[in-house]
Amino acid sequence: MSSTVDWQGKHVTVAGLGVSGVPAARALHERGALVTVVNDGDDERARAQAAELEALGVTVRLGDGATLPPSTELVVTAPGWQPDKPLFLAAAEAGIPVWGDVELAWRLRGDDGRKPAPWLAVTGTNGKTTTVRMLASILRAAGLRTEAVGNIGVSLLDAVVGETEYDVLAVELSSYQLHWAPSLRAHSAAVLNLAPDHLDWHGSMEAYAADKGRVYEGNTVACVYNVADPATEDLVREADVVEGCRAIGFTLGAPGPSQLGVVDGILVDRAFVADRHKQAQELAEVSDVDPPAPHNIANALAAAALARAFGVQPAAVRDGLRAFRPDAHRIEHVADLDEVRYVDDSKATNTHATEASLAAYDSIVWIAGGLAKGATFDELVIGAAKRLRGVVLIGADRALIREALTRHAPEVPVVDLDRTDTGAMSEAVARAAELARPGDTVLLAPACASMDMFTNYNKRGEAFADAVRARADESA
Repeated sequence: MSSTVDWQGKHVTVAGLGVSGVPAARALHERGALVTVVNDGDDERARAQAAELEALGVTVRLGDGATLPPSTELVVTAPGWQPDKPLFLAAAEAGIPVWGDVELAWRLRGDDGRKPAPWLAVTGTNGKTTTVRMLASILRAAGLRTEAVGNIGVSLLDAVVGETEYDVLAVELSSYQLHWAPSLRAHSAAVLNLAPDHLDWHGSMEAYAADKGRVYEGNTVACVYNVADPATEDLVREADVVEGCRAIGFTLGAPGPSQLGVVDGILVDRAFVADRHKQAQELAEVSDVDPPAPHNIANALAAAALARAFGVQPAAVRDGLRAFRPDAHRIEHVADLDEVRYVDDSKATNTHATEASLAAYDSIVWIAGGLAKGATFDELVIGAAKRLRGVVLIGADRALIREALTRHAPEVPVVDLDRTDTGAMSEAVARAAELARPGDTVLLAPACASMDMFTNYNKRGEAFADAVRARADESA
Protein backbone atom coordinates (compact mmCIF):
# COMPACT_ATOMS: atom_id res chain seq x y z
CA MET A 1 0.00 0.00 0.00
CA SER A 2 1.13 3.59 -0.57
CA SER A 3 -0.10 7.10 -0.10
CA THR A 4 -2.06 6.76 -3.37
CA VAL A 5 -3.92 3.63 -2.23
CA ASP A 6 -7.65 3.45 -2.58
CA TRP A 7 -8.56 2.89 1.05
CA GLN A 8 -12.23 2.35 0.26
CA GLY A 9 -13.26 -0.99 1.73
CA LYS A 10 -9.77 -1.94 2.99
CA HIS A 11 -9.89 -3.95 6.21
CA VAL A 12 -7.47 -2.27 8.62
CA THR A 13 -6.86 -3.28 12.22
CA VAL A 14 -5.60 -0.54 14.55
CA ALA A 15 -3.77 -1.96 17.57
CA GLY A 16 -4.16 0.30 20.58
CA LEU A 17 -6.09 3.46 21.40
CA GLY A 18 -4.40 6.44 23.06
CA VAL A 19 -2.56 9.37 21.49
CA SER A 20 -1.74 7.52 18.26
CA GLY A 21 -4.51 4.95 17.84
CA VAL A 22 -7.50 7.27 17.89
CA PRO A 23 -6.15 9.64 15.18
CA ALA A 24 -5.11 6.64 13.08
CA ALA A 25 -8.55 5.04 13.28
CA ARG A 26 -10.23 8.35 12.51
CA ALA A 27 -8.00 9.12 9.50
CA LEU A 28 -8.43 5.66 8.01
CA HIS A 29 -12.20 5.70 8.53
CA GLU A 30 -12.43 9.10 6.82
CA ARG A 31 -10.68 7.56 3.80
CA GLY A 32 -13.21 4.75 3.53
CA ALA A 33 -11.32 1.95 5.27
CA LEU A 34 -13.20 -0.63 7.32
CA VAL A 35 -11.49 -0.12 10.67
CA THR A 36 -11.42 -2.38 13.69
CA VAL A 37 -9.59 -1.18 16.80
CA VAL A 38 -8.30 -3.74 19.30
CA ASN A 39 -7.08 -2.65 22.72
CA ASP A 40 -5.67 -4.56 25.70
CA GLY A 41 -7.17 -2.22 28.29
CA ASP A 42 -10.82 -1.76 29.20
CA ASP A 43 -10.70 1.15 31.62
CA GLU A 44 -12.74 4.34 31.81
CA ARG A 45 -10.46 6.27 29.43
CA ALA A 46 -10.48 3.46 26.86
CA ARG A 47 -14.26 3.20 27.00
CA ALA A 48 -14.61 6.94 26.39
CA GLN A 49 -12.29 6.75 23.38
CA ALA A 50 -14.12 3.69 22.10
CA ALA A 51 -17.47 5.48 22.35
CA GLU A 52 -16.08 8.38 20.31
CA LEU A 53 -14.91 6.05 17.55
CA GLU A 54 -17.98 3.82 17.56
CA ALA A 55 -20.12 6.93 17.01
CA LEU A 56 -18.25 7.34 13.72
CA GLY A 57 -18.84 3.73 12.70
CA VAL A 58 -15.51 2.23 13.79
CA THR A 59 -15.58 -1.21 15.42
CA VAL A 60 -13.76 -1.32 18.77
CA ARG A 61 -12.81 -4.43 20.78
CA LEU A 62 -11.69 -3.61 24.32
CA GLY A 63 -9.76 -6.04 26.47
CA ASP A 64 -8.84 -8.15 23.43
CA GLY A 65 -5.61 -7.07 21.81
CA ALA A 66 -4.24 -10.53 21.09
CA THR A 67 -6.46 -11.81 18.29
CA LEU A 68 -6.10 -10.72 14.68
CA PRO A 69 -9.56 -9.90 13.30
CA PRO A 70 -10.55 -11.87 10.19
CA SER A 71 -10.16 -10.20 6.79
CA THR A 72 -7.39 -7.89 8.10
CA GLU A 73 -5.27 -6.54 5.23
CA LEU A 74 -3.12 -4.13 7.25
CA VAL A 75 -2.27 -3.63 10.92
CA VAL A 76 -1.50 -0.14 12.22
CA THR A 77 -0.04 -0.27 15.71
CA ALA A 78 0.57 2.06 18.60
CA PRO A 79 4.36 2.35 19.03
CA GLY A 80 4.57 0.76 22.47
CA TRP A 81 3.15 -2.64 21.50
CA GLN A 82 5.99 -5.17 21.52
CA PRO A 83 6.80 -7.03 18.29
CA ASP A 84 6.33 -10.45 19.91
CA LYS A 85 2.64 -9.92 20.70
CA PRO A 86 0.43 -12.71 19.30
CA LEU A 87 -1.39 -10.21 17.07
CA PHE A 88 1.83 -9.37 15.21
CA LEU A 89 3.00 -12.97 15.05
CA ALA A 90 -0.32 -13.88 13.45
CA ALA A 91 0.03 -10.99 10.98
CA ALA A 92 3.54 -12.06 10.04
CA GLU A 93 2.42 -15.66 9.49
CA ALA A 94 -0.40 -14.43 7.24
CA GLY A 95 1.89 -12.04 5.34
CA ILE A 96 -0.02 -8.98 6.54
CA PRO A 97 2.08 -5.78 6.82
CA VAL A 98 2.36 -3.96 10.15
CA TRP A 99 2.81 -0.19 10.21
CA GLY A 100 3.25 2.16 13.12
CA ASP A 101 1.47 5.49 13.42
CA VAL A 102 4.58 7.22 12.03
CA GLU A 103 4.60 4.95 8.99
CA LEU A 104 0.93 5.69 8.39
CA ALA A 105 1.56 9.41 8.71
CA TRP A 106 4.44 9.16 6.24
CA ARG A 107 2.29 7.26 3.74
CA LEU A 108 -0.60 9.73 4.04
CA ARG A 109 1.55 12.82 3.40
CA GLY A 110 0.12 14.75 0.48
CA ASP A 111 -2.74 12.37 -0.22
CA ASP A 112 -5.05 15.40 -0.17
CA GLY A 113 -3.13 17.05 -3.02
CA ARG A 114 -1.14 19.47 -0.84
CA LYS A 115 2.63 19.57 -1.01
CA PRO A 116 3.85 17.53 1.96
CA ALA A 117 6.08 19.24 4.51
CA PRO A 118 9.62 17.83 4.84
CA TRP A 119 10.54 16.16 8.14
CA LEU A 120 13.55 17.03 10.30
CA ALA A 121 13.75 14.02 12.60
CA VAL A 122 15.40 13.54 15.99
CA THR A 123 15.99 10.37 17.99
CA GLY A 124 18.39 9.22 20.71
CA THR A 125 18.26 7.79 24.20
CA ASN A 126 18.05 11.20 25.90
CA GLY A 127 17.39 14.80 24.89
CA LYS A 128 14.91 14.19 22.07
CA THR A 129 12.06 16.36 23.30
CA THR A 130 14.28 19.29 24.23
CA THR A 131 16.12 19.16 20.90
CA VAL A 132 12.92 18.96 18.85
CA ARG A 133 11.40 21.88 20.73
CA MET A 134 14.61 23.89 20.27
CA LEU A 135 14.51 23.05 16.57
CA ALA A 136 10.88 24.18 16.26
CA SER A 137 11.76 27.44 18.02
CA ILE A 138 14.61 28.06 15.59
CA LEU A 139 12.42 27.27 12.57
CA ARG A 140 9.75 29.67 13.81
CA ALA A 141 12.39 32.35 14.31
CA ALA A 142 13.22 31.85 10.63
CA GLY A 143 9.60 32.63 9.74
CA LEU A 144 8.69 29.04 8.87
CA ARG A 145 5.36 27.41 9.63
CA THR A 146 6.25 24.43 11.80
CA GLU A 147 5.29 22.29 14.78
CA ALA A 148 7.10 20.00 17.22
CA VAL A 149 5.41 16.64 16.71
CA GLY A 150 5.86 12.89 17.03
CA ASN A 151 6.73 11.25 20.33
CA ILE A 152 6.10 14.55 22.07
CA GLY A 153 2.40 14.54 22.88
CA VAL A 154 1.27 16.07 19.56
CA SER A 155 0.00 13.49 17.09
CA LEU A 156 2.16 13.42 13.98
CA LEU A 157 -0.78 12.02 12.07
CA ASP A 158 -2.95 14.99 13.05
CA ALA A 159 -0.21 17.34 11.84
CA VAL A 160 0.04 15.56 8.50
CA VAL A 161 -3.66 15.26 7.66
CA GLY A 162 -4.96 18.31 9.53
CA GLU A 163 -6.00 21.60 7.99
CA THR A 164 -2.82 23.53 8.88
CA GLU A 165 -0.21 23.63 6.11
CA TYR A 166 3.38 23.48 7.37
CA ASP A 167 6.64 24.40 5.68
CA VAL A 168 8.56 21.81 7.72
CA LEU A 169 7.97 19.56 10.74
CA ALA A 170 10.30 18.99 13.70
CA VAL A 171 9.70 15.32 14.49
CA GLU A 172 10.65 13.44 17.66
CA LEU A 173 10.85 9.69 17.08
CA SER A 174 11.29 6.93 19.65
CA SER A 175 12.95 3.60 18.94
CA TYR A 176 9.49 2.02 19.13
CA GLN A 177 8.14 4.31 16.43
CA LEU A 178 11.16 3.80 14.18
CA HIS A 179 10.84 0.02 14.49
CA TRP A 180 7.44 0.20 12.79
CA ALA A 181 8.38 2.84 10.15
CA PRO A 182 10.24 1.03 7.36
CA SER A 183 9.62 3.55 4.57
CA LEU A 184 10.27 6.80 6.48
CA ARG A 185 12.67 9.06 4.56
CA ALA A 186 13.49 12.32 6.34
CA HIS A 187 14.99 15.47 4.84
CA SER A 188 17.63 15.34 7.59
CA ALA A 189 17.88 13.50 10.90
CA ALA A 190 19.90 13.33 14.10
CA VAL A 191 20.73 10.56 16.56
CA LEU A 192 21.73 12.43 19.72
CA ASN A 193 23.23 9.58 21.73
CA LEU A 194 22.94 5.86 22.40
CA ALA A 195 22.82 4.13 25.77
CA PRO A 196 21.12 0.92 26.92
CA ASP A 197 17.38 1.52 27.25
CA HIS A 198 14.17 -0.38 26.47
CA LEU A 199 16.21 -3.55 25.98
CA ASP A 200 13.27 -5.63 27.25
CA TRP A 201 11.31 -4.36 24.24
CA HIS A 202 14.04 -4.60 21.59
CA GLY A 203 15.74 -7.73 22.90
CA SER A 204 19.33 -6.46 22.65
CA MET A 205 21.42 -3.31 22.44
CA GLU A 206 22.19 -4.13 18.82
CA ALA A 207 18.50 -4.28 17.92
CA TYR A 208 17.82 -1.06 19.84
CA ALA A 209 20.63 0.76 18.01
CA ALA A 210 19.48 -0.62 14.66
CA ASP A 211 15.99 0.76 15.20
CA LYS A 212 17.42 4.16 16.14
CA GLY A 213 19.57 4.05 13.00
CA ARG A 214 16.49 3.70 10.79
CA VAL A 215 16.04 7.47 11.15
CA TYR A 216 19.00 7.99 8.78
CA GLU A 217 17.67 5.75 6.00
CA GLY A 218 17.01 7.70 2.83
CA ASN A 219 18.03 11.09 4.25
CA THR A 220 18.49 13.62 1.49
CA VAL A 221 20.59 16.44 2.99
CA ALA A 222 22.21 15.64 6.36
CA CYS A 223 22.74 12.84 8.87
CA VAL A 224 23.63 14.56 12.15
CA TYR A 225 25.67 12.57 14.69
CA ASN A 226 27.32 13.11 18.07
CA VAL A 227 31.12 13.27 17.85
CA ALA A 228 31.36 12.24 21.52
CA ASP A 229 29.29 9.09 20.86
CA PRO A 230 30.98 7.09 18.06
CA ALA A 231 28.06 4.66 17.89
CA THR A 232 25.93 7.42 16.35
CA GLU A 233 28.51 7.99 13.61
CA ASP A 234 28.63 4.23 13.00
CA LEU A 235 24.90 4.34 12.29
CA VAL A 236 25.50 7.07 9.70
CA ARG A 237 28.09 4.91 7.96
CA GLU A 238 25.67 2.00 7.84
CA ALA A 239 22.74 4.02 6.47
CA ASP A 240 21.62 3.94 2.85
CA VAL A 241 21.14 7.63 2.02
CA VAL A 242 20.49 9.72 -1.06
CA GLU A 243 23.63 10.54 -3.00
CA GLY A 244 25.05 13.84 -1.76
CA CYS A 245 23.65 13.52 1.76
CA ARG A 246 26.33 14.62 4.23
CA ALA A 247 27.46 13.41 7.65
CA ILE A 248 27.41 16.38 10.04
CA GLY A 249 28.90 16.09 13.53
CA PHE A 250 28.29 18.16 16.64
CA THR A 251 30.77 18.49 19.49
CA LEU A 252 31.22 20.46 22.70
CA GLY A 253 34.78 21.15 21.59
CA ALA A 254 36.17 23.08 18.66
CA PRO A 255 34.55 21.72 15.48
CA GLY A 256 36.38 20.22 12.56
CA PRO A 257 35.21 20.52 8.96
CA SER A 258 31.55 19.43 8.52
CA GLN A 259 30.92 19.90 12.22
CA LEU A 260 29.24 22.31 14.64
CA GLY A 261 30.88 23.00 17.99
CA VAL A 262 31.90 25.51 20.64
CA VAL A 263 34.79 28.00 20.55
CA ASP A 264 35.33 30.52 23.37
CA GLY A 265 31.71 30.35 24.52
CA ILE A 266 30.32 30.66 20.97
CA LEU A 267 28.32 28.02 19.07
CA VAL A 268 29.92 27.87 15.63
CA ASP A 269 29.20 26.13 12.34
CA ARG A 270 31.92 24.67 10.10
CA ALA A 271 29.51 22.56 8.08
CA PHE A 272 27.11 24.87 6.25
CA VAL A 273 29.60 27.52 5.14
CA ALA A 274 31.20 28.26 1.79
CA ASP A 275 34.58 26.82 2.80
CA ARG A 276 34.14 24.44 5.72
CA HIS A 277 37.89 23.79 5.83
CA LYS A 278 38.72 27.43 6.62
CA GLN A 279 35.57 29.25 7.66
CA ALA A 280 33.46 29.14 10.84
CA GLN A 281 30.10 30.85 11.16
CA GLU A 282 29.04 32.16 14.58
CA LEU A 283 25.52 31.03 15.47
CA ALA A 284 24.85 31.93 19.10
CA GLU A 285 26.47 32.27 22.49
CA VAL A 286 26.48 29.48 25.05
CA SER A 287 24.58 31.88 27.32
CA ASP A 288 21.72 31.86 24.77
CA VAL A 289 21.05 28.20 25.72
CA ASP A 290 18.69 27.67 28.68
CA PRO A 291 20.06 26.06 30.79
CA PRO A 292 23.69 26.15 29.57
CA ALA A 293 24.49 22.67 30.92
CA PRO A 294 26.84 20.62 28.70
CA HIS A 295 24.23 18.13 27.54
CA ASN A 296 21.80 20.94 26.75
CA ILE A 297 24.42 22.75 24.69
CA ALA A 298 24.81 19.48 22.76
CA ASN A 299 21.04 19.47 22.20
CA ALA A 300 21.23 23.04 20.90
CA LEU A 301 24.04 22.14 18.49
CA ALA A 302 22.05 19.21 17.12
CA ALA A 303 18.98 21.41 16.65
CA ALA A 304 21.11 24.07 14.98
CA ALA A 305 22.64 21.48 12.63
CA LEU A 306 19.21 20.31 11.45
CA ALA A 307 18.00 23.88 11.03
CA ARG A 308 21.11 24.83 9.05
CA ALA A 309 20.62 21.73 6.89
CA PHE A 310 17.21 23.16 6.03
CA GLY A 311 18.76 26.48 5.04
CA VAL A 312 18.03 28.52 8.18
CA GLN A 313 20.23 31.59 8.62
CA PRO A 314 22.50 32.07 11.66
CA ALA A 315 20.45 34.90 13.18
CA ALA A 316 17.39 32.62 13.39
CA VAL A 317 19.43 29.99 15.23
CA ARG A 318 20.39 32.60 17.81
CA ASP A 319 16.88 34.04 18.10
CA GLY A 320 15.26 30.62 18.32
CA LEU A 321 17.57 29.46 21.10
CA ARG A 322 17.01 32.69 23.02
CA ALA A 323 13.24 32.24 22.74
CA PHE A 324 13.27 28.59 23.83
CA ARG A 325 12.23 27.62 27.35
CA PRO A 326 12.70 24.02 28.50
CA ASP A 327 9.82 21.85 29.66
CA ALA A 328 9.33 21.35 33.37
CA HIS A 329 11.41 18.77 35.25
CA ARG A 330 14.30 18.92 32.79
CA ILE A 331 17.22 20.35 34.79
CA GLU A 332 14.83 23.06 35.96
CA HIS A 333 16.06 25.63 38.46
CA VAL A 334 13.49 25.75 41.28
CA ALA A 335 14.99 28.16 43.84
CA ASP A 336 18.09 29.37 45.67
CA LEU A 337 17.95 28.95 49.46
CA ASP A 338 20.80 29.88 51.80
CA GLU A 339 23.16 30.10 48.80
CA VAL A 340 22.22 26.58 47.70
CA ARG A 341 20.71 25.98 44.25
CA TYR A 342 17.81 23.47 44.00
CA VAL A 343 17.38 21.82 40.59
CA ASP A 344 14.62 19.47 39.41
CA ASP A 345 15.70 16.95 36.77
CA SER A 346 13.05 14.35 37.51
CA LYS A 347 13.03 13.52 33.78
CA ALA A 348 16.46 11.90 34.30
CA THR A 349 14.91 8.43 34.57
CA ASN A 350 17.96 6.43 33.44
CA THR A 351 21.68 6.48 34.18
CA HIS A 352 22.64 8.10 30.87
CA ALA A 353 20.43 11.13 31.47
CA THR A 354 21.57 11.35 35.09
CA GLU A 355 25.22 11.24 34.08
CA ALA A 356 24.66 14.33 31.94
CA SER A 357 22.75 16.05 34.73
CA LEU A 358 25.46 15.39 37.34
CA ALA A 359 28.12 16.67 34.93
CA ALA A 360 26.45 20.09 34.88
CA TYR A 361 27.39 20.99 38.49
CA ASP A 362 30.58 21.00 40.54
CA SER A 363 29.37 20.20 44.07
CA ILE A 364 26.15 18.24 44.43
CA VAL A 365 23.82 16.82 47.01
CA TRP A 366 22.17 14.16 44.90
CA ILE A 367 18.60 12.90 45.44
CA ALA A 368 18.27 9.58 43.62
CA GLY A 369 16.36 6.32 43.46
CA GLY A 370 13.12 4.73 42.31
CA LEU A 371 12.59 1.79 39.96
CA ALA A 372 15.93 0.80 38.41
CA LYS A 373 14.45 -1.13 35.44
CA GLY A 374 17.46 -3.46 35.47
CA ALA A 375 20.03 -0.66 35.47
CA THR A 376 23.37 -0.79 37.26
CA PHE A 377 24.98 2.26 38.83
CA ASP A 378 28.71 1.61 39.18
CA GLU A 379 29.84 3.62 36.16
CA LEU A 380 27.52 6.48 37.08
CA VAL A 381 28.89 6.69 40.63
CA ILE A 382 32.51 6.37 39.51
CA GLY A 383 32.06 9.29 37.12
CA ALA A 384 30.27 11.51 39.64
CA ALA A 385 32.07 10.63 42.90
CA LYS A 386 34.29 13.72 43.01
CA ARG A 387 31.26 16.01 42.59
CA LEU A 388 29.16 14.53 45.39
CA ARG A 389 28.82 16.41 48.68
CA GLY A 390 26.22 13.88 49.81
CA VAL A 391 23.43 11.61 48.60
CA VAL A 392 19.81 11.12 49.70
CA LEU A 393 18.29 7.86 48.48
CA ILE A 394 14.58 7.17 47.99
CA GLY A 395 12.50 4.52 46.28
CA ALA A 396 12.23 0.78 45.84
CA ASP A 397 15.66 0.12 44.31
CA ARG A 398 17.70 2.61 46.32
CA ALA A 399 19.86 -0.23 47.70
CA LEU A 400 21.40 -0.71 44.26
CA ILE A 401 22.65 2.88 44.26
CA ARG A 402 23.75 2.64 47.90
CA GLU A 403 25.84 -0.44 47.13
CA ALA A 404 27.51 1.32 44.19
CA LEU A 405 28.27 4.29 46.44
CA THR A 406 29.77 1.97 49.07
CA ARG A 407 32.03 0.43 46.45
CA HIS A 408 33.14 3.57 44.66
CA ALA A 409 32.49 6.59 46.90
CA PRO A 410 32.65 5.34 50.50
CA GLU A 411 33.59 8.77 51.83
CA VAL A 412 30.38 10.41 50.58
CA PRO A 413 27.68 10.66 53.29
CA VAL A 414 24.49 8.82 52.36
CA VAL A 415 20.99 9.22 53.80
CA ASP A 416 18.80 6.17 53.08
CA LEU A 417 15.09 7.01 53.41
CA ASP A 418 12.99 3.91 54.00
CA ARG A 419 9.60 5.43 53.30
CA THR A 420 7.30 5.79 50.29
CA ASP A 421 4.48 7.93 51.69
CA THR A 422 3.54 11.37 50.41
CA GLY A 423 5.92 13.07 52.83
CA ALA A 424 8.98 11.17 51.62
CA MET A 425 10.10 13.85 49.17
CA SER A 426 9.74 16.59 51.77
CA GLU A 427 12.04 14.65 54.08
CA ALA A 428 14.45 14.00 51.21
CA VAL A 429 14.71 17.73 50.52
CA ALA A 430 15.12 18.50 54.23
CA ARG A 431 17.92 15.95 54.62
CA ALA A 432 19.59 17.20 51.44
CA ALA A 433 19.48 20.75 52.81
CA GLU A 434 21.27 19.53 55.96
CA LEU A 435 24.08 18.09 53.83
CA ALA A 436 24.42 21.10 51.51
CA ARG A 437 26.86 23.96 51.92
CA PRO A 438 26.82 27.42 50.29
CA GLY A 439 27.62 27.06 46.60
CA ASP A 440 26.27 23.50 46.37
CA THR A 441 23.43 22.24 44.18
CA VAL A 442 20.71 19.97 45.52
CA LEU A 443 19.87 17.95 42.44
CA LEU A 444 16.91 15.63 41.91
CA ALA A 445 18.23 13.37 39.15
CA PRO A 446 16.84 9.96 40.15
CA ALA A 447 18.42 7.69 37.49
CA CYS A 448 15.28 5.58 37.97
CA ALA A 449 11.64 5.46 36.97
CA SER A 450 9.10 6.98 39.34
CA MET A 451 6.18 4.56 39.45
CA ASP A 452 7.09 2.96 42.78
CA MET A 453 6.19 6.22 44.57
CA PHE A 454 4.63 8.59 42.01
CA THR A 455 2.25 8.42 39.06
CA ASN A 456 5.00 9.65 36.72
CA TYR A 457 8.19 11.70 36.68
CA ASN A 458 6.15 14.91 36.49
CA LYS A 459 4.49 14.19 39.83
CA ARG A 460 7.87 13.34 41.34
CA GLY A 461 9.31 16.63 40.13
CA GLU A 462 6.30 18.55 41.39
CA ALA A 463 6.72 16.96 44.83
CA PHE A 464 10.36 18.06 44.88
CA ALA A 465 9.54 21.61 43.77
CA ASP A 466 6.69 21.86 46.30
CA ALA A 467 9.00 20.75 49.09
CA VAL A 468 11.65 23.30 48.09
CA ARG A 469 9.13 26.14 47.88
CA ALA A 470 7.67 25.16 51.25
CA ARG A 471 11.13 25.54 52.77
CA ALA A 472 11.48 28.92 51.05
CA ASP A 473 8.17 30.07 52.52
CA GLU A 474 9.23 28.93 56.00
CA SER A 475 12.47 30.91 55.81
CA ALA A 476 10.85 34.04 54.33
